[in-house]
Amino acid sequence: MIKLLWAVLLLLPLWAPADVLAVTGRVLDAKTQAPIARAFVAMGEQGVWTDQEGRFQLDAAGATIKVKAPGYQRREVPLAGQAEAEITLEPFHVKALYLTVYGVAVPRIREAAIAAVERNNMNALVIDIKGDRSFIPFPVDIPLAKEVGAQNTILVKDMKAMVAALKEKNLYLIARIVVFKDNLLATAKPEWAVRTKGGAIFKDRERLRWIDPFRREAWDYNIAVAKIAAELGFDEVQFDYVRFPDNRGTGYSQPVNENTRTATITAFLETAYQALIPYNIMVGADIFGYVCWNTNDTDIGQKIAPIVNAIDVVCPMVYPSGYNWGIPNYRNPVKHPYEIVYLSLKRAQERTGVSPLRFRPWLQAFRDYAYGGGDFTEERMRIQIQAAQDFGASGFMFWNPRNIYPTGVFAVSTGKRE
Repeated sequence: MIKLLWAVLLLLPLWAPADVLAVTGRVLDAKTQAPIARAFVAMGEQGVWTDQEGRFQLDAAGATIKVKAPGYQRREVPLAGQAEAEITLEPFHVKALYLTVYGVAVPRIREAAIAAVERNNMNALVIDIKGDRSFIPFPVDIPLAKEVGAQNTILVKDMKAMVAALKEKNLYLIARIVVFKDNLLATAKPEWAVRTKGGAIFKDRERLRWIDPFRREAWDYNIAVAKIAAELGFDEVQFDYVRFPDNRGTGYSQPVNENTRTATITAFLETAYQALIPYNIMVGADIFGYVCWNTNDTDIGQKIAPIVNAIDVVCPMVYPSGYNWGIPNYRNPVKHPYEIVYLSLKRAQERTGVSPLRFRPWLQAFRDYAYGGGDFTEERMRIQIQAAQDFGASGFMFWNPRNIYPTGVFAVSTGKRE
């Protein structure tokens, strides 16, 4: 009998941990009191999405409820012993410019971008922390980054101080992480690299190597970078090049077809999302503009519905210059930037049935390279913003790879930053 009692006592902590609480509640818009569907509510490492009435039920350990939703400011709410919680979120739309790893490190470029943000009543920056050339421009404690040479070019000695300084300007900060286009990792670990059909290491049009998306080691590496971004104080992680190369003449460690590509890209995003739950950081992903329209995976593993369901916010790259074949009824996209942006977002929303707030587009602020359409400066930038706002997106982001933005006004002022 005594032995049996001891056995029961030893098992009790596994069955009924004392710090696990059952919490129910609702998440509401602070201004309208309307319920917020598919807000993410978390305690510790566990989380759930709210239903259509904004309701949630969560059995998890922790003293704080963490809540986030596209189009709203994140919150952390102390439990204070209550089992029923009503949590309100303030509306917030992201209006951002992009800075490369070099752009954020060079004071002249960085300050010019910040001046453009302030002049246009914007509120955010997208900053490369692992960019197209795959190096991480500030010191990180990731052994693999040092091993493959990703720490050989340190441009920002103290990224935490940089983040803090930008936060003092009331800027929402998005950490862009280029995932499977990784020349350094694929060079150092050729057994992980994408191959040609003949067995050689694949190089894209820029002569850069890619990592096989089936390799879980690459998943772990990029998720480790994302966690560091969260620890530094970034508000959001945005995964780019989260896809297979757009080249059919490539080989991988596993059989590749539409189903395996889509499942792999979606699984990476789901895994990253789960790993980032404790940080209450927004998670986004960049997708090709045509993914909004295509019913297949665009041969790269990106399907709109699975990606929408895996993360917080989807960021279609709806640059008019990127629509090589136009869209129905608009064959010269640079002459119709409003229609390209609005109709692409609308098609994605109609196909998924989610709130327009789940989308935040990348807009064009660079010279047209495909149609002889000239620069995309103030006028065309305003047109694209209008399209995103008319659609109801949770904001917008402007891309210019040189980080040179117009000195005039291109965003409509609301008199205050949201």
